[in-house]
Amino acid sequence: MGKIIIVSNRLPITVRRKGKGTQYEASVGGLATGMSSIYKKQDNIWIGWPGVIQETLGGKEKEIRTRLESEKYMPIFLSKEDVKNFYQGFCNGIIWPLFHYFPQHPVYDKKLWNSYKRMNNMFCDEVLKVAESGDTVWIHDYHLMLLPQLIRERLPDAEIGFFLHIPFPAFELFQLLPWRTEILNGLLGSDLIGFHTHDYMNHFLDSIGRLLGYERLFNNIYAEGRVVKADVFPMGIDYGRFSNPQKREEVETELQRMRETVGDRKVIFSIDRLDYSKGILNRLEAFDLFLEKYPNYKEKVTFILVAVPSRTDVEQYQKLKKRLDETVGMILGKYGTVGWMPIWYIGHPISFQVLVALYRLADVSLITPLRDGMNLIAKEFLASKTDGRGVLILSEMAGASRELGEAIIINPNDRDEVADAIRDALSMPIEEQVERNSPMRDRLKRYDVEKWANDFIERLHQTKEARQNYRAKTLSKTAKNQLFEDYAKSKNRLILLDYDGTLVMFQNVPLKAGPDPELIEMLKKLADYPGNEIVVISGRDRKTIGRWLMDVNCCVARFLKINLALANPTRFCPNLRPLTVGMPR
Repeated sequence: MGKIIIVSNRLPITVRRKGKGTQYEASVGGLATGMSSIYKKQDNIWIGWPGVIQETLGGKEKEIRTRLESEKYMPIFLSKEDVKNFYQGFCNGIIWPLFHYFPQHPVYDKKLWNSYKRMNNMFCDEVLKVAESGDTVWIHDYHLMLLPQLIRERLPDAEIGFFLHIPFPAFELFQLLPWRTEILNGLLGSDLIGFHTHDYMNHFLDSIGRLLGYERLFNNIYAEGRVVKADVFPMGIDYGRFSNPQKREEVETELQRMRETVGDRKVIFSIDRLDYSKGILNRLEAFDLFLEKYPNYKEKVTFILVAVPSRTDVEQYQKLKKRLDETVGMILGKYGTVGWMPIWYIGHPISFQVLVALYRLADVSLITPLRDGMNLIAKEFLASKTDGRGVLILSEMAGASRELGEAIIINPNDRDEVADAIRDALSMPIEEQVERNSPMRDRLKRYDVEKWANDFIERLHQTKEARQNYRAKTLSKTAKNQLFEDYAKSKNRLILLDYDGTLVMFQNVPLKAGPDPELIEMLKKLADYPGNEIVVISGRDRKTIGRWLMDVNCCVARFLKINLALANPTRFCPNLRPLTVGMPR
């Protein structure tokens, strides 16, 4: 078995230029953790962007490349223009908002699309430099949705997997994308396409059927002689890292300091990257309503809100940050006293030890995204609560809600429901908290991020093996010669020809699947040859198929109606009858 080549937009290591020096900072995100169990084995490789803009390298590109390659990373360096048009423009300005159900945000600029295509081709070139026969390529996320097909065109027998870490939207939204068919065809270069939830997978399959018209059976897609499988793999977390963290003493020290500051007040906690999809403003409005509806909780609860800045150079995010600051200020001014601040607002990244301490401190974790592919924060909170206490309030719009049904599941757009959920969570008996959390913690422990990664790779190998059974087989030279010999000897020949997918390619608009002149000419020659009886098999209506083939001396078997009809209305076959097959009783 060959090596595994992991491909993602970002490497799990960030390069920073500081003065004349270079810093290397390892990522501790979910993907980096999950892949670490795979890429560090044998000769496996990880390809991606190390986060540094090419123009800032100051002639250090070769040095940085050598350092990263020594750790089995293959860096792709993005220019300032690439970051603007590919990363910020197409990926985060078009795909991100559309796939998260914010269709009002994208501006469909062809220049950005061209940049997306160019960067996917650049990633493909890097893969081809190291890919060999027998290798497995695992591609990650929405930045590289064209890459599977680009690799497939150059390496037809490659084993290719793709995992989408964000939601796949309903067809009504996906069809808004001008380059929707190109995206779908790009993904179909994969052998296996993974999603967090069944909803996302079904939305994808729906778009495949409605836009490309390929035949589907359950979650298998039959695309031009290949079988592509879609499946569900809900991403887990590094459970042990949160339930039994390194530097435990630092976590305990931080936790004790926090408890002394908070006193006997209840703590609500949330942490997000600052993004419009996270529902942070809705969350604050619900907390405002909670204090208004249940004034007995004033000075008895503290909401610790961490909103880590992101994309600070984008005007849309600057406006969101401004509204967030104003909303926090409004609530503090409305309810705060000399001795009590209802909200502790942290607007910068925090260390891992502080994060775990906050998880353990919190009585309630309030997670209310308007749309989220998975949301690992919910899982990290549960893993950190080693005593089994704490209450998770989770948006039904997060993929994690499909796994964490024992949590209090809410609609993030319903302020009253969220306010009431906060009240219910703060008053929930300890016994009920433990009863709810125990099965969720068990599931997270069993299906952690390493199990997720290994399951995907195992399923990918199985999919490739199954693919061999569906591959179109060409006749051998001996078989061809035998066929020609039998054809020449026979006096009467019945030739059965399937229409859609054989004589013509599948079309997303069925009426565009008419035969071209070359096909009609070939069929006429075949049908007019003495002794030949041609039957074209189709599920199309009699009028359409009859019009298309009216110049051909053939019959049509309309299998959906289980009857036989003449294509040429001037021809009469009185002995032609439907064939009925009875089942034995």
